[in-house]
Amino acid sequence: MPYPQGPFPAKPMPEGPGFAHLYDRVALPLAGVTLLAVEDSRFASEALRLLCQRSGARMRRAETLAAARRHLAVYRPDVVLVDLGLPDGNGADLIRELTRGQGLGSLVLAISGDPDGWSQAVRAGAAGFLEKPLQSLAAFQKMILTHLQGQSGLVPRADDKPIQPDPQALQDDLLHAADLIAQGDENPRRYVVDFVSGIARSSNDTALACAAASARTSTEGMIELGALLGQRISHCADPFAIGSVAGAKAGVAIGAHKTG
Repeated sequence: MPYPQGPFPAKPMPEGPGFAHLYDRVALPLAGVTLLAVEDSRFASEALRLLCQRSGARMRRAETLAAARRHLAVYRPDVVLVDLGLPDGNGADLIRELTRGQGLGSLVLAISGDPDGWSQAVRAGAAGFLEKPLQSLAAFQKMILTHLQGQSGLVPRADDKPIQPDPQALQDDLLHAADLIAQGDENPRRYVVDFVSGIARSSNDTALACAAASARTSTEGMIELGALLGQRISHCADPFAIGSVAGAKAGVAIGAHKTG
């Protein structure tokens, strides 16, 4: 007797209230998972929020190492996603704290706009590394499902439309970067440049990335970076953002550098 030949129709999932959770797990494979994002960029955080929302995960955010440590003193998330470049230090230090000894028991992953950051993250103890820009829902889900205990049998959703974060979050980051430059020596050059580089990668802004690279090694480059940020801010459709204190400070600082 010959075997029947495919293709065969997909087997329907069982119906009824007792099987509702199966639909939830297929549509939202990270349903019930809690995630703490240690990330200073609003634009990157907005992308993470959308990824979590479309996956069923619940997300909290900490902008600094200090804020993350306060969260983790009372909060035990399933996943901790740590940006390597933070205002008050290197995210790798927090990764070491969370993965050494008994640790927290959470899955610890790293994120960075620098593709070379993966080696530093893995050496610090991170189970995986996500590179900005964060656009792929499938890649995000696969990274967590692969490493999170008890979730390895689930598969990412087939729907993998690119994530489109709110442009206002990008504008907020640009204003923050301009404010950092206006403050001058109060902020280390490396952090400012790394922050802007991350914005540039997340928004696929090649000109901004090149300006950040130039600012890494020269004062003139930093002045040009401030001017370019001013241009990006001036093109914003939000009049409140254009007239913000941060934008005004950046303009004053840039003008002072040029006339000095």
